[in-house]
Amino acid sequence: MDGKYGIMNNILLADIGNTHFHIYDGREVEHLSHENAIERYAHLPMQYISVKHSLGEKIEHIKVWENISSQLYIDGEYDTMGVDRKALCLSHSDGVFVDAGSAITVDVVKEGKYKGGFILPGLKAYLQSYKAISAVLDVSLEKKLSLCALPFTTKEQISYGIIASIKALIEKHSGVDILYFTGGDGKFLSTFFDNALYDETLVFQGMMRAIKDKKIC
Repeated sequence: MDGKYGIMNNILLADIGNTHFHIYDGREVEHLSHENAIERYAHLPMQYISVKHSLGEKIEHIKVWENISSQLYIDGEYDTMGVDRKALCLSHSDGVFVDAGSAITVDVVKEGKYKGGFILPGLKAYLQSYKAISAVLDVSLEKKLSLCALPFTTKEQISYGIIASIKALIEKHSGVDILYFTGGDGKFLSTFFDNALYDETLVFQGMMRAIKDKKIC
């Protein structure tokens, strides 16, 4: 058994997103396209959660794979809450959970109960919205951005507007809670916060907790 809660019976775990498979073997996370993941892992036992509903028919026939999405539950959840967000929130009993991917989801959990959250565009979506306004605003994100002073270039000002607004809204709801970051842009965003922890295995920790608590195996 590996990981915080243990990979049971050597079964792989997968978080199937809109663009990628994220596969965890108890040691590291592998990020693959849907096609590559199916080709490489269709013969191996796997338990997965998925928000890519259109992929269902393609993978449901794989006998050694089990979709446990419907079996994940967190007290206080709402009907249309994404299963990846449920898994993320199950990873720890208290905290603010930020998944920074194609969208940025922020969720608050207190003593194991879901207290609500909000959804923002992802960093790429923010940049695309500026590009849609004017070609002059078509810039990349400034990775070495400082929030200590107002910037003087278009690239830095757009980056400041994006990051500072995200930071202000998250901090408004974080209090003294630990901020848990995951997702493709999670590591970058976490650098702008105190009391922040980045961990790309958080969703899998939540899955393993559900497996352990409910004996989904």
